Amino acid sequence: MKAAVVHGVKDIRYEEIQTPGAAPGKVLIKVKYTGICGSDVPRVNGTACHFYPNVLGHEFSGTVEAVGEGVTSVKPGDKVAGVPLVPCMKCEDCQKGDYSLCKHYSFIGSREYGSYAEYVAVPEKNAVKFDDAVSFEQAAFFEPATVALHGLKRVNYQGGGNVAILGGGTIGMFTMQWARIFGAKSATVFDIVPERLELAKRLGAEHAVNTKDADFMEQAMAITEGRGFDYVYETAGNTITMKMAFELAGNKAGVCFIGTPTREMTFSVKEWENMNRKEFNLTGSWMSYSAPFPGEEWTLAAHYFKTGQLKFDESFIYKKFPLSQAAEAFKLFEIPGEVKGKILLDSEA
Repeated sequence: MKAAVVHGVKDIRYEEIQTPGAAPGKVLIKVKYTGICGSDVPRVNGTACHFYPNVLGHEFSGTVEAVGEGVTSVKPGDKVAGVPLVPCMKCEDCQKGDYSLCKHYSFIGSREYGSYAEYVAVPEKNAVKFDDAVSFEQAAFFEPATVALHGLKRVNYQGGGNVAILGGGTIGMFTMQWARIFGAKSATVFDIVPERLELAKRLGAEHAVNTKDADFMEQAMAITEGRGFDYVYETAGNTITMKMAFELAGNKAGVCFIGTPTREMTFSVKEWENMNRKEFNLTGSWMSYSAPFPGEEWTLAAHYFKTGQLKFDESFIYKKFPLSQAAEAFKLFEIPGEVKGKILLDSEA
């Protein structure tokens, strides 16, 4: 089969490799689309790749080509989205159902060959069926959609509250929609890009606030009648928005950092004291799994994409490239600010 193989820093080649088989308990998937995740960029353009040669790709959709002995939940021809985590199922965290915290996991598309290829083999539970009403492009977004839902669930989320989402990227848009699906009184997206704020309103946000506005905090407080937000989800991993979360939180709020920080950061005493004075609960979120594996994050994503309540917008996709042009796609990430959305690689083009 053909695959985009990483051989070194900025060295990804479209070449022929051995097609994997459908071993017992495994499913062979004919890949359609794979999203380039932000975590893939340093693996190709930097030194973060675990080994060479390697085949990346973990946000993918496709069709079941063949199934191995003992597989009963899917059959050839089924449309499936790929679940990338392969937990050990034996450690203490796995035994508790905290698969995201497994210390001995493998991961499709980083620790083992992934979906930047015509075919990928995965364990049976790592193939989630989706309905014909869901497009292959949409199904390639299952993984980011589940990351958003896992983050929503990391605090004791209840309907009826005012929800703030900091960051209007893909994860932020999905977090906002999940909050609304599960009964938010209002959902407010904060960003600095007018187009992202317009998209947020189009996807259902009650409010969209540009944090470049001098009075953005007054706008935010007006939404909650001065009380602050009941739930705050930081999805950008930005120092500014991480501090902003402490200011926007109301008394006894739930605050979750879904975004991954990339820089060292410090809090002033006054900033940090917000947590003491408001007694809000602060937590982080990592990946997107729960028991029974892979978790309701994945089954609910399949369900709500099918019903249309979890909306997909074409603007989520920045560009599509044939798999053969993966190297050209990764060059775009070398241009600051160039990539505005997800790049999809088409294994069938």
